[in-house]
Amino acid sequence: MRVPTAAIAAGSLIGGWQIARRTGVRPLGGAVLLAGGVTAGRQWYRTAGPVTAGALVATYVGAFALSHPLAKKIGSWPSVLAVSALTAAAAYAASDRHTA
Repeated sequence: MRVPTAAIAAGSLIGGWQIARRTGVRPLGGAVLLAGGVTAGRQWYRTAGPVTAGALVATYVGAFALSHPLAKKIGSWPSVLAVSALTAAAAYAASDRHTA
């Protein structure tokens, strides 16, 4: 059974942040982000093609980058949840809904 990329992307953004936060080892959180990005990116490439996959990977990386300054304004949890939801919505709209 294929896991929707929306869940992979959102889960790895939230999970990577939580692992880095709870362990204090930021590279460990980065490893979760990388694994989620590679897993989702491979599925995006197969199901939606290289252009859409590139746009979704850029969205994923951009969400990670945006979460940091956004957290200073609205807090960590709201920031991570917001960027994860937006990334999941983009993944669903551009890739997952076509394979469901």
